[in-house]
Amino acid sequence: MFNAPLHPFSSSAVQHPLAVYGWDEGWEAEFAPYAAQGLVPGRVVRVDRGQCDVATPDGVVRADTAFVVPHDPMKVVCTGDWVAVDPEGSDPRYARTILPRRTAFVRSTSSKRSEGQVLATNIDHIVICVSLAVELDLGRIERFLALAMSSSSGEALLRTSADSWESGAQPTVVLSKADLVPDPVGLSHLVEDVETVAPGVQVLPLSSTTGEGLDVLAATIAGGTTVLLGVSGAGKSTLANALVGEDVMDVRAARDVDGKGRHTTTTRNLFVLPGGGVLIDTPGLRGVGLWDAEAGVGQVFSEIEELAGDCRFHDCAHESEPGCAVAAAIEDGSLPVRRLESYRKLIRENRRIVAKTDARVRSEILREWKRMGREGQKAMELKRGGGRGR
Repeated sequence: MFNAPLHPFSSSAVQHPLAVYGWDEGWEAEFAPYAAQGLVPGRVVRVDRGQCDVATPDGVVRADTAFVVPHDPMKVVCTGDWVAVDPEGSDPRYARTILPRRTAFVRSTSSKRSEGQVLATNIDHIVICVSLAVELDLGRIERFLALAMSSSSGEALLRTSADSWESGAQPTVVLSKADLVPDPVGLSHLVEDVETVAPGVQVLPLSSTTGEGLDVLAATIAGGTTVLLGVSGAGKSTLANALVGEDVMDVRAARDVDGKGRHTTTTRNLFVLPGGGVLIDTPGLRGVGLWDAEAGVGQVFSEIEELAGDCRFHDCAHESEPGCAVAAAIEDGSLPVRRLESYRKLIRENRRIVAKTDARVRSEILREWKRMGREGQKAMELKRGGGRGR
């Protein structure tokens, strides 16, 4: 269920031409200094090669981003941003500044440098599309969720109950193309499989073809800003068209051989929803690199973190230590091995990302490598010694 916005609408905000794009009392206060300079507010609906389409009180205009191109890639103008732009009549019109972001969905880039890529900003809901036309990849779902649960304006998400989130963007997993699974029992089992890796997250089977689940999703995301995420072929563009109520996105069939899409979406686009709120569609993601996602990983794997609290040693690696509660759960079958392996993989990856800018984490990783090297050397020496004794 959608939580009430942190910034309620004032009467002036409700009557504002940009109210349908999410303008509220909070943005009104943030923009006040720029209004005094004669600038006008706008929300970025599309970015393309140094320019952006901005929804303003005058309508959607083209603005140059030359004044807000920083050295920090995290501060580049992005779809979903609120900006201050030159008034009507200026030629050319420039976006002069970005208002402080409330939330952002960020992934790491393929660069060896420590860089993040902002995919969407000022979002209330993250809808992760997973196609049922191919075999479920639970590890990929866990990765998306770890990022989704860490998406905020610098404050970690705090889960206060199984289905309540105190801050940040709220995730939903949509199992698209549900019409391809005609057996209700089989579909129910697939939903249960995803629910086991998505604690406290709504998992919704949906078909854009039959309309199953569309009304539930539309009600869930009404009134806020939603971003659609997923790999190519997951059905994001088809779902976007269904939610918007018209063909705003080009759609092509996925390849029959592997279910992969054709990358028909090449930019991130923001659309107004007929039931209230806005939707940001994104290109299919080939890779989903973690970016400062420790809090999100902890929430996705909350059962492992809870078990770890019962381990005899506070720095237990959950391998061969005596009194390890995690190892005990693996042994009795209450914790799947795949789940622990996925947790370790994401924790390691996130630490590598953080280590690029955090000297303390780099030192910890170096000490761990040295310890593992010493243990490996001892094991080899014991093995050699045992061989000579025969």
